[in-house]
Amino acid sequence: MAKRNVRQSRVTRRAPKKRLRKRILYIFIPLFIILLAGSSYAAHLYMKAGAAADKAYEDDGREKSDLRDEIVDPKYDHVSILLLGVDENDKRKEREVSRTDAMVLATLNKTEKSVKLLSIPRDSLVYIPEVGYEDKINHAHAFGGTEATIETVENLLDIPVDYYVKLNFNAFVEVIDALGGISVEVPYEFTESNSNDEKNTIHLLPGEQVLNGEEALALARTRKKDSDYMRGQRQLEIIDSIIDKSASIGSILKYGDVIDALGDNMSTNMSFTDMKSFFSYASEGKDLRVEKFSLEGYDYWPENIYYWQVDDEALEHTKNKLKAHLELTSYVDSNQSEYYNAESGE
Repeated sequence: MAKRNVRQSRVTRRAPKKRLRKRILYIFIPLFIILLAGSSYAAHLYMKAGAAADKAYEDDGREKSDLRDEIVDPKYDHVSILLLGVDENDKRKEREVSRTDAMVLATLNKTEKSVKLLSIPRDSLVYIPEVGYEDKINHAHAFGGTEATIETVENLLDIPVDYYVKLNFNAFVEVIDALGGISVEVPYEFTESNSNDEKNTIHLLPGEQVLNGEEALALARTRKKDSDYMRGQRQLEIIDSIIDKSASIGSILKYGDVIDALGDNMSTNMSFTDMKSFFSYASEGKDLRVEKFSLEGYDYWPENIYYWQVDDEALEHTKNKLKAHLELTSYVDSNQSEYYNAESGE
Protein backbone atom coordinates (compact mmCIF):
# COMPACT_ATOMS: atom_id res chain seq x y z
CA MET A 1 0.00 0.00 0.00
CA ALA A 2 2.80 2.37 0.90
CA LYS A 3 4.58 1.61 -2.36
CA ARG A 4 1.51 2.50 -4.39
CA ASN A 5 1.21 5.81 -2.54
CA VAL A 6 4.82 6.60 -3.33
CA ARG A 7 4.24 5.95 -7.05
CA GLN A 8 1.12 8.11 -6.97
CA SER A 9 3.02 10.97 -5.33
CA ARG A 10 5.76 10.73 -7.95
CA VAL A 11 3.18 10.88 -10.71
CA THR A 12 1.58 13.84 -8.99
CA ARG A 13 4.92 15.65 -8.76
CA ARG A 14 5.84 15.01 -12.41
CA ALA A 15 2.53 16.06 -13.95
CA PRO A 16 3.04 19.81 -13.57
CA LYS A 17 6.40 19.58 -15.34
CA LYS A 18 4.79 17.83 -18.31
CA ARG A 19 2.03 20.44 -18.44
CA LEU A 20 4.66 23.20 -18.25
CA ARG A 21 6.59 21.69 -21.15
CA LYS A 22 3.38 21.56 -23.20
CA ARG A 23 2.66 25.20 -22.43
CA ILE A 24 6.17 26.17 -23.51
CA LEU A 25 5.71 24.25 -26.76
CA TYR A 26 2.35 25.95 -27.36
CA ILE A 27 4.05 29.33 -26.94
CA PHE A 28 7.21 28.72 -28.92
CA ILE A 29 5.84 26.75 -31.86
CA PRO A 30 3.72 29.69 -33.11
CA LEU A 31 6.64 32.06 -32.49
CA PHE A 32 8.92 29.77 -34.45
CA ILE A 33 6.43 29.63 -37.32
CA ILE A 34 6.15 33.46 -37.32
CA LEU A 35 9.91 33.85 -37.33
CA LEU A 36 10.24 31.29 -40.10
CA ALA A 37 7.59 33.07 -42.14
CA GLY A 38 9.30 36.40 -41.46
CA SER A 39 12.61 35.00 -42.63
CA SER A 40 10.99 33.66 -45.77
CA TYR A 41 9.33 37.02 -46.44
CA ALA A 42 12.63 38.83 -45.84
CA ALA A 43 14.40 36.48 -48.24
CA HIS A 44 11.62 37.04 -50.79
CA LEU A 45 11.96 40.83 -50.46
CA TYR A 46 15.75 40.57 -50.77
CA MET A 47 15.48 38.62 -54.03
CA LYS A 48 12.78 40.96 -55.34
CA ALA A 49 14.81 44.05 -54.43
CA GLY A 50 17.90 42.64 -56.13
CA ALA A 51 15.95 41.94 -59.33
CA ALA A 52 14.38 45.42 -59.27
CA ALA A 53 17.76 47.07 -58.69
CA ASP A 54 19.28 45.18 -61.61
CA LYS A 55 16.37 46.28 -63.79
CA ALA A 56 16.73 49.93 -62.75
CA TYR A 57 20.52 50.10 -62.99
CA GLU A 58 22.12 51.98 -65.86
CA ASP A 59 25.81 52.57 -66.37
CA ASP A 60 26.33 56.32 -66.74
CA GLY A 61 29.96 55.86 -67.77
CA ARG A 62 31.31 57.65 -64.68
CA GLU A 63 33.55 55.97 -62.15
CA LYS A 64 33.25 59.06 -59.98
CA SER A 65 32.27 62.70 -60.07
CA ASP A 66 34.86 65.06 -61.59
CA LEU A 67 34.72 66.92 -58.27
CA ARG A 68 35.97 63.84 -56.38
CA ASP A 69 39.64 62.96 -56.01
CA GLU A 70 38.83 59.31 -55.31
CA ILE A 71 35.99 56.87 -55.92
CA VAL A 72 33.52 56.89 -53.02
CA ASP A 73 32.01 53.87 -51.30
CA PRO A 74 28.65 54.57 -49.57
CA LYS A 75 29.45 51.83 -47.07
CA TYR A 76 32.18 54.04 -45.59
CA ASP A 77 31.94 57.52 -47.14
CA HIS A 78 29.61 60.50 -47.02
CA VAL A 79 27.88 60.72 -50.40
CA SER A 80 25.34 62.72 -52.36
CA ILE A 81 22.33 61.54 -54.36
CA LEU A 82 20.46 63.64 -56.91
CA LEU A 83 16.75 62.76 -56.88
CA LEU A 84 15.04 63.58 -60.17
CA GLY A 85 11.32 63.48 -60.86
CA VAL A 86 10.77 63.72 -64.61
CA ASP A 87 7.52 64.89 -66.20
CA GLU A 88 7.18 61.68 -68.14
CA ASN A 89 4.19 59.42 -68.64
CA ASP A 90 3.18 56.98 -71.37
CA LYS A 91 1.74 59.76 -73.57
CA ARG A 92 4.63 62.20 -73.18
CA LYS A 93 7.25 59.51 -73.73
CA GLU A 94 6.10 59.18 -77.33
CA ARG A 95 5.92 62.87 -78.27
CA GLU A 96 8.47 64.91 -76.32
CA VAL A 97 11.76 64.96 -74.41
CA SER A 98 11.17 64.95 -70.68
CA ARG A 99 12.20 67.70 -68.29
CA THR A 100 12.75 67.50 -64.55
CA ASP A 101 9.58 68.37 -62.67
CA ALA A 102 11.27 67.97 -59.28
CA MET A 103 14.94 68.09 -58.30
CA VAL A 104 16.30 67.37 -54.81
CA LEU A 105 19.95 66.97 -53.87
CA ALA A 106 20.46 64.74 -50.83
CA THR A 107 23.72 64.66 -48.87
CA LEU A 108 24.23 61.78 -46.45
CA ASN A 109 26.66 61.89 -43.54
CA LYS A 110 27.65 58.34 -42.57
CA THR A 111 29.01 59.28 -39.15
CA GLU A 112 26.00 61.27 -37.98
CA LYS A 113 23.42 59.15 -39.81
CA SER A 114 21.93 62.43 -41.02
CA VAL A 115 20.50 63.61 -44.32
CA LYS A 116 20.14 67.07 -45.81
CA LEU A 117 17.61 67.57 -48.61
CA LEU A 118 17.97 70.61 -50.85
CA SER A 119 15.06 71.39 -53.15
CA ILE A 120 16.15 73.12 -56.37
CA PRO A 121 13.24 75.03 -57.95
CA ARG A 122 12.62 73.81 -61.50
CA ASP A 123 12.60 77.35 -62.93
CA SER A 124 15.94 78.36 -61.39
CA LEU A 125 17.94 80.46 -63.86
CA VAL A 126 21.35 78.79 -64.04
CA TYR A 127 24.22 78.21 -66.44
CA ILE A 128 23.80 74.93 -68.35
CA PRO A 129 27.21 73.66 -69.57
CA GLU A 130 25.58 71.37 -72.16
CA VAL A 131 24.41 74.36 -74.22
CA GLY A 132 26.72 77.09 -72.91
CA TYR A 133 24.13 79.61 -71.71
CA GLU A 134 21.69 80.32 -68.88
CA ASP A 135 18.24 78.78 -68.87
CA LYS A 136 15.76 77.11 -66.52
CA ILE A 137 17.48 74.24 -64.74
CA ASN A 138 14.72 71.79 -65.64
CA HIS A 139 15.61 72.27 -69.34
CA ALA A 140 19.01 70.63 -68.76
CA HIS A 141 17.40 67.19 -68.92
CA ALA A 142 15.73 68.04 -72.24
CA PHE A 143 19.07 69.26 -73.61
CA GLY A 144 21.22 66.33 -72.54
CA GLY A 145 19.42 63.93 -70.22
CA THR A 146 20.73 62.87 -66.83
CA GLU A 147 24.36 63.61 -67.66
CA ALA A 148 23.61 67.25 -68.54
CA THR A 149 21.46 67.63 -65.41
CA ILE A 150 24.21 66.32 -63.13
CA GLU A 151 26.78 68.56 -64.81
CA THR A 152 24.50 71.58 -64.30
CA VAL A 153 23.89 70.84 -60.61
CA GLU A 154 27.59 70.29 -59.95
CA ASN A 155 28.42 73.56 -61.72
CA LEU A 156 25.79 75.42 -59.70
CA LEU A 157 26.61 74.05 -56.24
CA ASP A 158 30.25 72.96 -56.60
CA ILE A 159 29.16 69.73 -54.91
CA PRO A 160 29.97 66.27 -56.31
CA VAL A 161 26.91 64.30 -57.40
CA ASP A 162 27.87 60.71 -56.63
CA TYR A 163 24.60 58.99 -57.46
CA TYR A 164 21.28 59.77 -59.05
CA VAL A 165 17.81 58.28 -58.85
CA LYS A 166 15.35 59.21 -61.59
CA LEU A 167 11.63 58.53 -61.21
CA ASN A 168 8.71 59.18 -63.54
CA PHE A 169 5.09 60.04 -62.71
CA ASN A 170 4.10 56.37 -62.46
CA ALA A 171 6.71 55.64 -59.79
CA PHE A 172 5.49 58.49 -57.62
CA VAL A 173 1.84 57.43 -57.87
CA GLU A 174 2.41 53.68 -57.47
CA VAL A 175 4.80 53.95 -54.51
CA ILE A 176 2.38 56.09 -52.50
CA ASP A 177 -0.55 53.81 -53.40
CA ALA A 178 1.51 50.77 -52.38
CA LEU A 179 2.07 52.39 -48.96
CA GLY A 180 -1.66 52.97 -48.56
CA GLY A 181 -1.41 56.75 -49.00
CA ILE A 182 0.44 59.41 -47.04
CA SER A 183 -0.67 62.08 -44.58
CA VAL A 184 -0.01 65.60 -45.90
CA GLU A 185 -1.17 69.15 -45.20
CA VAL A 186 -2.92 70.60 -48.26
CA PRO A 187 -2.43 74.40 -48.08
CA TYR A 188 -5.41 75.49 -50.21
CA GLU A 189 -8.22 74.26 -52.45
CA PHE A 190 -7.20 73.54 -56.04
CA THR A 191 -7.87 71.40 -59.09
CA GLU A 192 -5.11 69.80 -61.13
CA SER A 193 -4.46 67.32 -63.94
CA ASN A 194 -3.73 63.68 -63.14
CA SER A 195 -0.66 61.70 -64.20
CA ASN A 196 -2.14 61.18 -67.68
CA ASP A 197 -2.59 64.94 -68.22
CA GLU A 198 -6.38 64.74 -67.94
CA LYS A 199 -7.32 68.26 -66.86
CA ASN A 200 -9.13 69.11 -63.61
CA THR A 201 -9.48 65.47 -62.56
CA ILE A 202 -7.96 66.04 -59.10
CA HIS A 203 -9.81 68.30 -56.65
CA LEU A 204 -8.41 68.81 -53.15
CA LEU A 205 -9.61 70.88 -50.21
CA PRO A 206 -7.32 72.48 -47.60
CA GLY A 207 -6.29 70.67 -44.43
CA GLU A 208 -4.30 67.65 -43.26
CA GLN A 209 -5.49 64.47 -44.94
CA VAL A 210 -4.41 61.13 -46.35
CA LEU A 211 -3.70 61.41 -50.07
CA ASN A 212 -3.45 58.63 -52.61
CA GLY A 213 -0.77 58.60 -55.29
CA GLU A 214 -2.61 60.70 -57.88
CA GLU A 215 -3.61 63.29 -55.26
CA ALA A 216 -0.08 63.52 -53.87
CA LEU A 217 1.33 63.97 -57.38
CA ALA A 218 -1.15 66.78 -58.04
CA LEU A 219 -0.08 68.49 -54.81
CA ALA A 220 3.60 68.10 -55.75
CA ARG A 221 3.07 69.56 -59.22
CA THR A 222 0.58 72.40 -58.76
CA ARG A 223 1.72 76.00 -58.45
CA LYS A 224 -1.43 77.82 -59.48
CA LYS A 225 -1.77 79.70 -56.20
CA ASP A 226 1.82 80.09 -55.02
CA SER A 227 5.41 80.09 -56.31
CA ASP A 228 7.96 77.66 -57.68
CA TYR A 229 9.74 77.99 -54.34
CA MET A 230 6.65 76.92 -52.36
CA ARG A 231 6.17 74.07 -54.79
CA GLY A 232 9.59 72.80 -53.81
CA GLN A 233 8.66 73.12 -50.13
CA ARG A 234 5.58 70.96 -50.69
CA GLN A 235 7.67 68.35 -52.50
CA LEU A 236 10.02 68.16 -49.50
CA GLU A 237 7.06 67.69 -47.16
CA ILE A 238 5.76 64.89 -49.37
CA ILE A 239 9.18 63.18 -49.34
CA ASP A 240 9.18 63.49 -45.54
CA SER A 241 5.73 61.89 -45.36
CA ILE A 242 6.85 59.02 -47.60
CA ILE A 243 9.86 58.42 -45.33
CA ASP A 244 7.64 58.40 -42.23
CA LYS A 245 5.12 56.02 -43.77
CA SER A 246 7.84 53.71 -45.07
CA ALA A 247 9.39 53.55 -41.58
CA SER A 248 6.12 52.50 -39.90
CA ILE A 249 5.71 48.86 -38.87
CA GLY A 250 2.41 48.64 -40.72
CA SER A 251 4.17 49.26 -44.04
CA ILE A 252 6.51 46.26 -43.84
CA LEU A 253 4.11 43.93 -45.66
CA LYS A 254 3.72 46.53 -48.41
CA TYR A 255 7.41 46.67 -49.31
CA GLY A 256 6.99 44.11 -52.09
CA ASP A 257 4.54 46.37 -53.95
CA VAL A 258 6.81 49.38 -53.35
CA ILE A 259 9.74 47.49 -54.87
CA ASP A 260 7.63 46.56 -57.89
CA ALA A 261 6.64 50.20 -58.41
CA LEU A 262 10.23 51.40 -58.24
CA GLY A 263 11.69 48.67 -60.40
CA ASP A 264 9.31 49.45 -63.26
CA ASN A 265 9.67 53.22 -63.15
CA MET A 266 13.15 54.05 -61.86
CA SER A 267 16.62 54.42 -63.31
CA THR A 268 19.79 54.85 -61.26
CA ASN A 269 23.55 54.46 -61.37
CA MET A 270 23.48 52.72 -57.98
CA SER A 271 24.10 49.01 -57.94
CA PHE A 272 22.24 46.74 -55.53
CA THR A 273 25.43 46.59 -53.43
CA ASP A 274 25.46 50.39 -53.24
CA MET A 275 21.80 50.43 -52.21
CA LYS A 276 22.41 47.94 -49.39
CA SER A 277 25.00 50.34 -47.98
CA PHE A 278 22.22 52.81 -47.20
CA PHE A 279 20.44 50.35 -44.91
CA SER A 280 22.17 51.92 -41.90
CA TYR A 281 20.25 55.13 -42.61
CA ALA A 282 16.95 53.30 -43.14
CA SER A 283 17.43 51.39 -39.88
CA GLU A 284 17.22 54.68 -37.99
CA GLY A 285 13.52 54.76 -38.90
CA LYS A 286 11.74 57.86 -37.63
CA ASP A 287 14.87 58.79 -35.63
CA LEU A 288 16.76 59.56 -38.84
CA ARG A 289 17.92 63.20 -38.77
CA VAL A 290 16.60 64.88 -41.90
CA GLU A 291 16.94 68.60 -42.60
CA LYS A 292 14.96 70.08 -45.49
CA PHE A 293 15.63 73.43 -47.15
CA SER A 294 15.32 75.11 -50.56
CA LEU A 295 17.51 77.16 -52.83
CA GLU A 296 16.68 80.74 -51.88
CA GLY A 297 15.92 83.41 -54.45
CA TYR A 298 13.19 85.60 -55.88
CA ASP A 299 10.77 85.87 -58.82
CA TYR A 300 12.32 87.24 -62.00
CA TRP A 301 10.38 88.21 -65.16
CA PRO A 302 12.68 89.32 -68.03
CA GLU A 303 10.75 89.67 -71.32
CA ASN A 304 7.62 88.17 -69.69
CA ILE A 305 9.35 84.82 -69.07
CA TYR A 306 9.27 83.57 -65.48
CA TYR A 307 12.47 82.47 -63.73
CA TRP A 308 13.53 81.79 -60.16
CA GLN A 309 16.57 84.04 -59.69
CA VAL A 310 18.92 82.36 -57.23
CA ASP A 311 20.21 84.68 -54.50
CA ASP A 312 24.04 84.75 -54.69
CA GLU A 313 24.64 85.16 -50.95
CA ALA A 314 22.18 82.39 -50.04
CA LEU A 315 23.77 80.18 -52.72
CA GLU A 316 27.21 80.51 -51.11
CA HIS A 317 25.70 79.70 -47.72
CA THR A 318 24.04 76.60 -49.19
CA LYS A 319 27.21 75.44 -50.94
CA ASN A 320 29.23 75.68 -47.72
CA LYS A 321 26.56 73.93 -45.70
CA LEU A 322 26.41 70.95 -48.05
CA LYS A 323 30.19 70.75 -48.40
CA ALA A 324 30.50 70.67 -44.63
CA HIS A 325 27.90 67.92 -44.35
CA LEU A 326 29.97 65.86 -46.80
CA GLU A 327 33.03 66.91 -44.76
CA LEU A 328 34.67 68.50 -47.77
CA THR A 329 35.27 71.74 -45.88
CA SER A 330 34.83 73.45 -42.51
CA TYR A 331 31.73 75.49 -41.84
CA VAL A 332 30.01 77.36 -39.02
CA ASP A 333 26.22 77.69 -39.15
CA SER A 334 25.24 80.56 -36.87
CA ASN A 335 21.57 79.61 -37.06
CA GLN A 336 22.01 76.03 -35.86
CA SER A 337 25.29 76.31 -33.94
CA GLU A 338 26.79 73.47 -35.90
CA TYR A 339 30.49 73.21 -36.65
CA TYR A 340 32.00 70.77 -39.10
CA ASN A 341 35.69 70.24 -39.61
CA ALA A 342 36.73 68.26 -42.67
CA GLU A 343 40.14 67.32 -41.20
CA SER A 344 39.06 66.25 -37.73
CA GLY A 345 35.59 64.97 -38.71
CA GLU A 346 34.09 66.79 -35.73
